[in-house]
Amino acid sequence: MAKTRSAYFCQSCGYESAKWLGKCPSCNQWNSFVEEVIQKGNSSVPEWKTASGNSRVAKPSAIDKIVFAEESRLITPDSEFNRVLGGGIVPGSLVLIGGEPGIGKSTLMLQLALNLPGMKILYVSGEESEQQIKMRAERLAPLSKRKGGDCYILTETSTQNIFKQIEILEPQAVIIDSIQTLHSAHIESTPGSVSQVRECTAELLRFAKETSTPVFLIGHITKDGAIAGPKILEHMVDTVLQFEGDRHHVYRILRAIKNRFGSASELGIYEMQGSGLREVSNPSEILLSQRDEELSGITISAMLEGARPMLIETQALVSVSAYGTPQRSATGFDTKRMNMLLAVLEKRCGFRLSAQDVFLNIAGGLKVEDPAIDLAVVVAIISSHEDISVSTKVCFAAEVGLSGEIRAVNRIEQRIAEAEKLGFQQIYISKYNQKGLDVKRYSSIEIKSVSKIEEVFSSLFG
Repeated sequence: MAKTRSAYFCQSCGYESAKWLGKCPSCNQWNSFVEEVIQKGNSSVPEWKTASGNSRVAKPSAIDKIVFAEESRLITPDSEFNRVLGGGIVPGSLVLIGGEPGIGKSTLMLQLALNLPGMKILYVSGEESEQQIKMRAERLAPLSKRKGGDCYILTETSTQNIFKQIEILEPQAVIIDSIQTLHSAHIESTPGSVSQVRECTAELLRFAKETSTPVFLIGHITKDGAIAGPKILEHMVDTVLQFEGDRHHVYRILRAIKNRFGSASELGIYEMQGSGLREVSNPSEILLSQRDEELSGITISAMLEGARPMLIETQALVSVSAYGTPQRSATGFDTKRMNMLLAVLEKRCGFRLSAQDVFLNIAGGLKVEDPAIDLAVVVAIISSHEDISVSTKVCFAAEVGLSGEIRAVNRIEQRIAEAEKLGFQQIYISKYNQKGLDVKRYSSIEIKSVSKIEEVFSSLFG
């Protein structure tokens, strides 16, 4: 009989302690420890059996003797999903997908399971019944139009029962909806607790690595926006994806937070429709608003998200402060960086903005960290302050320094090519980006090279 013991776990980071602590020594959170009863089973018996019936025994190998063979990825019909994963699904990978309730995580994964061609997919649900999943599947991909392989639905929460069905079915990919609903018989605590989430993820990780079967885990998030469960959960998996968006709008963003097999800065954009999620191959169609006349305070910037160039719209509003302290508000942009740019405008360019309310918004709901939009932000603020509009055929791609200089940004060729493709006539870049740049390649767009903010203002506003 295994010995039963209890331990205290931090609900924020998963730190384990033999006694209750008021403050977690790992993440410094207060009153986050909860007691959980743990009963360890016989760990020498595997939870599942491999195809050969024997578990693989790892042995040390000299790094010079290891033969590197690049594994072929599973290419899905969803090009946005392939881009975020780094080129497709890696065999044996463990992917965690988090997002707010009702944002469309289950819809995304069920749509993927129904459309993977020639593959046997097991969709394990601990939250919905078979009838509910069937209704959604008919809405996403009716049986008469379905082009994918075989999709099997299993409504189960016990990992022991799930592995028994996996051994019988032998699927080529497994989807778990959600990891917080699973429970293992070896841990005597409720589903969703720190120890249960950690144990269930560890069992699925062993299964994925030893059978080279990709496993997708859907995870809930807390009110702070972090994935529920211990922080170690994100360290155990290979890839962490965040599904973002506003439930009151139709657009969703799939963002890679961690990726061991590709870039961690990629994103995919979807449009939520009645028949499922539609891929948005040209993000500029939603990031640039359609307007009939030129308005002050609006500029266009050429930014990069991962390997994808995008044109985004920056909106600024400057007005006289009605209160003693001016307001500073930014949506989709770092407020501290906006305050820094305002200080540069006041110190280096002589604009009196200390008594003005300044509001900044990045259209489309994106959160932008690319410093290349600095110049667009500065021009939008001055455009609103002077109430002079900027042409809709002009875009910007440059960083602004503290001394007012225009700094170079990386991969300027891709930014210029994207602006030219969308019909822009002028793009302002740093003169330090001209080194190695073949200007003759771009025949339909004029490249303006500047080194100071004053040069931009004199060119645009006279």
